[in-house]
Amino acid sequence: MESNRQKKIAGILQKDLAEVIQLELKAAGTQNLIISVTKVKVTPDLLQAKAHLSIFPSEKSEQIVEEIRTMKSKIKHQVATRTKNQLRRMPELEFFNDDSIEYINDLEQAFKGKNDPIKNPDLLNKRKKN
Repeated sequence: MESNRQKKIAGILQKDLAEVIQLELKAAGTQNLIISVTKVKVTPDLLQAKAHLSIFPSEKSEQIVEEIRTMKSKIKHQVATRTKNQLRRMPELEFFNDDSIEYINDLEQAFKGKNDPIKNPDLLNKRKKN
């Protein structure tokens, strides 16, 4: 169970990460992209944070997550600068692709009968937990 401190830090990181990632990608020349930080999970020792990113259009999501991972130290520095009055130590950041929107869309299509996963089980991808 998450402590109140973990939840507070996760909320702060979620807000600041979203802003910093958008600015960094725009500075790198990436356009026509919507990124939201859907969830941040902080470990009990407050040393690591896992950020789940939802990216639209989803075709580029893995490529964009890799690009963000390469900019991790720059992003960490920018967020640490913003949160210096709230955090004693900036957690290590890990970034993951949140594919829940595509998964929900696939389920919705199946329910509407457009794509029947019973007739074609390859339509619904196997999801893995991070």
